[in-house]
Amino acid sequence: MSDAALFDDGKDAGALRTIGEVAKALGIRQHVLRYWEEQFPMLRPLKRGGGRRYYRAEDVTLVETIDRLVHREGYTLKGARMALSGQTSPTAARSASLPSPGEAQALPAASTPAQFALRARLIALRSTLVNALHDS
Repeated sequence: MSDAALFDDGKDAGALRTIGEVAKALGIRQHVLRYWEEQFPMLRPLKRGGGRRYYRAEDVTLVETIDRLVHREGYTLKGARMALSGQTSPTAARSASLPSPGEAQALPAASTPAQFALRARLIALRSTLVNALHDS
């Protein structure tokens, strides 16, 4: 989902967003976003005077990915962190995340942003297929 589709506030799609704006757009509570900052070293929104957080477009994309991994695909926080950092092997991914129904094999870790995007798309497609098979 694009940032423009998430935010209907008149700001440019690439504009900085407050933690409240991100929380509302993604349906994630603010304290969860703060906790994820502690758990995912790659999630580092800008902090200005008084510690006020400003999320860049790439931060919002990362939060969406964390949310998907943890809440829809059943990853533990450790498993999601490993998947995002590219430090996971198929064996480690299976042991660090909860298996999806019918999951035969974990996908290899991505090492570049393009590979990460492709891997995320493949995971989403796999999840859709598994759900479709279970619904029929």
